[in-house]
Amino acid sequence: MYRIHKRRRLHRLVLAELDRAIAGAGAERAALAAALSQFLRRMTLRDSPLAAALVDERWLVHLDTRLGGDGFSRGIGRVLLDAPFRASAEFDAPALIALVRRWTRVALEAEGRRA
Repeated sequence: MYRIHKRRRLHRLVLAELDRAIAGAGAERAALAAALSQFLRRMTLRDSPLAAALVDERWLVHLDTRLGGDGFSRGIGRVLLDAPFRASAEFDAPALIALVRRWTRVALEAEGRRA
């Protein structure tokens, strides 16, 4: 029972961190993309430190591998490659947030199975 509570608490903390990252970006799309990218890299460090250093397509493929599908390499997640560096980034922010939330939940569940 303790392990279940501990895991649920961890999930809440991680999802709260994601919410803070989103809120901290405000309406600034480039800041949102940067915050989500940084969040994903911190999450990846938890179980795959070498993967957190991947760049370009390899980074997106790694994210897709965890989630299944191609939402990062061929979908909205592609904006993570350049939107953080463009002052006027235009993309579907709710779709990107949803993709990152889904990835996070899958990653947390995988951690729980390994524990």
